[in-house]
Amino acid sequence: MAHTGTGFFDRKGHFFKTAREATVSDLAGLLGQIGEGESLAPGIAYMLLEKRAEIERLFAEHDAMLEEEAAMKAARAAQEPMNKIAKLPTRPAGGSA
Repeated sequence: MAHTGTGFFDRKGHFFKTAREATVSDLAGLLGQIGEGESLAPGIAYMLLEKRAEIERLFAEHDAMLEEEAAMKAARAAQEPMNKIAKLPTRPAGGSA
C-alpha cells in the first residue's frame, strides 16, 4: 500500500531521507574533489557537521582575534606621525648649479 514520507533535497536537487544526509551532500559539494580517486569530501563534510559546535566556536574566536588585531593596528597608526615624507629645501628657480 502507498504511504507518504518526508524527504530532503540538497542544493543540486538530489533526494535524501534525512536532513543530515542532504547537508553532508551540500558540504561535500562546497569542498569539491579532495584527494585522488574517490573524493574524501563526503567524509570531511560529515566530520564538519559532527564538529559543528567546536568549529563555530573556533570561528568566533578567530573573528574576535581579527577585531583585536585591527584595533591594535589602528592604535599604532594613530600614534605614528601622519607626515612621514620629509620636505627637501627648495632651490631658487633658474639658478646655476
